[in-house]
Amino acid sequence: MLRFKLGLIAFAGLAVALPAAAAPASPEAAPLQNARPNPALYVLGPEDSVSIWALGAEEISDKAMRIDFQGYLDIPLVGRVKAAGLTIEGLKSTVASLFSKEVRNPQVSVNIIEFRSQPVSVVGEVNTPGLHQLQGHKNLLEMLSMAGGLRQTAGYSVRVTRRAEWGPISLPGVKTSSSGDFTVAELNLKSLMAASNPEENIAILPYDVISIPRAELFYVLGDVKKAGAFVMGERKSVSLLQALSTAEGLGPAAATGSARILRAVPGATERVELTVDLKKVLKGKAVEEIRLNPEDILYIPSSTAKKVTAKAIETSVSLGTGLLIWK
Repeated sequence: MLRFKLGLIAFAGLAVALPAAAAPASPEAAPLQNARPNPALYVLGPEDSVSIWALGAEEISDKAMRIDFQGYLDIPLVGRVKAAGLTIEGLKSTVASLFSKEVRNPQVSVNIIEFRSQPVSVVGEVNTPGLHQLQGHKNLLEMLSMAGGLRQTAGYSVRVTRRAEWGPISLPGVKTSSSGDFTVAELNLKSLMAASNPEENIAILPYDVISIPRAELFYVLGDVKKAGAFVMGERKSVSLLQALSTAEGLGPAAATGSARILRAVPGATERVELTVDLKKVLKGKAVEEIRLNPEDILYIPSSTAKKVTAKAIETSVSLGTGLLIWK
């Protein structure tokens, strides 16, 4: 029968190498690079290494064991144990429970040797959203690449939400907010991709949430040269002339006197239909300029086609059948 003695673990001073940005960090960003995970709160995952100590069990005492990609540890005398998803205390309790079949009130201690499983959530308009493992030093652009890159519908900003225990995200010119438990930084995606300010390509830390919002779109359909959905960008609205220019102009049989704008109204189940005389707009004789808001649909029928109902137009947009998205 095995006999065990209580092993105490001192967590103070436990260090781990954390990601660093590719570009030199500003003084304001220094706390991010010096941040350390709290072992008591850390959730174990694949590739993490731990040691389990118990007096009288030389087969396992103080030997490094790596959690496999399925999240399990192979522990001598105990067998295969699910470790991923547990904290140190949780793993300690699990192992102690298994040893209790042999020993009354067994005492087990667990220590983290190497932090390798560092989950980061990438959500929104990326090709492979979900949970991705940091596994080393990664910056923001590298994490977006791991998530399969951006979709065509990606907006013009990226938000990084970080646990307060890592310290604040502080970069010159970057909008940040704090709720006490989290810090949120909003960066300009266009500037980030262009590398116009390398400091914005910040180091990503465990449990960060990277969110790419969907771009605001407007639609130009019907008899135009390039029909589809268009990214509004950083504009609040676009004029009808801008919309037609974006769609590369009218088609040969466009019925400019019968154009319509379908506009969503908050709280309403159906869109409002506005009639537009593009003849007057194109000649500069329109009394009042109507601008397209995000999610507006500008429909320009063909003089040779049958009349299309507003419901059919809206359905084609909501289904996205054959709808091209242009940036």
